Amino acid sequence: MEFKLKVWRQKDAKDRGGFKEYRAKNVLADRSFLEMLDEVNIELVTKNEEPIAFEHDCREGICGTCCQMVNGEAHGPETGTTVCQLFMRSFKDGETIVIEPWRAKAFPIMKDLIVDRSAFDQIIAAGGYISANVGGAQDANNILAPKSEADTAMDAAACIGCGACVAACPNASAMLFVAAKVSHLAHLPQGRPEKAKRALAMVSKMDGLGFGNCRNHYECEAACPKEISVMHIAKMNREYGSAALLSEQNPPA
Repeated sequence: MEFKLKVWRQKDAKDRGGFKEYRAKNVLADRSFLEMLDEVNIELVTKNEEPIAFEHDCREGICGTCCQMVNGEAHGPETGTTVCQLFMRSFKDGETIVIEPWRAKAFPIMKDLIVDRSAFDQIIAAGGYISANVGGAQDANNILAPKSEADTAMDAAACIGCGACVAACPNASAMLFVAAKVSHLAHLPQGRPEKAKRALAMVSKMDGLGFGNCRNHYECEAACPKEISVMHIAKMNREYGSAALLSEQNPPA
């Protein structure tokens, strides 16, 4: 298979950047998208040209670092996958593929296809820790939780923080990411003592970092490689609303 690539190239955060065209030749259908880029980079290096900079780590759909827009879609045309899980058989031979980084104010481009997603780290840090005792593993029956609650918490915990939800949202909202983190702990006994404080702090930090507001487009759910439901946003809104009300009724001394 052969493809024409239009790749966003940008030297650093200050550079204006622009698209540059490349050819990916003799690509096997069972190659992953990142393996295809590896082959393109090998050819560039042999020509003493600067390789395309992109992030990757586990290449198993777990780390969330391979954040790329492929033909205008976060992580490409397949649902429930990251770029490293996207195979070239998903494209037609001879197709033109446009590759660019996430586009969001809170995710500044650092170089080529690499963006700074440390805003997510700041949101998680704002949420703080849980006060539940830790140490040796307890027997599961010692901390009772209904299976439905545990299952919902695990669904939210599947979030890998890739940022596809932000990239896909017309408003660059981080609501699905924040909701997954808030909902995960709010559904578990260990996370409930700080749930009000956590919801207020994480939503406040999200707003302060320049993410947009949710307008119920549901593009975030469609783009999420872990298929996290927007129902978690509803859970976060309830947690935030009740926490804000309690904060007004009981202001700090």
